[in-house]
Amino acid sequence: MGNLIITVGIGLVIAGIAYKYGLLNWFGNLPLDFKSEGENVSFYAPIGSMLVISLVVSFLLRLFNN
Repeated sequence: MGNLIITVGIGLVIAGIAYKYGLLNWFGNLPLDFKSEGENVSFYAPIGSMLVISLVVSFLLRLFNN
């Protein structure tokens, strides 16, 4: 359990650094990310970004489990 917490912490630090320096500007701007804004309502569905993240996480889990 301790190793998992350390790994997640390191991942969050790397993601924070990438966000700070603008390496995650693509997130939320992919072709399948839907944005709709009205006068009183806004709707955002980051389907494309979630697909990319799901593929990356699945690849990493498969890589480290075998």
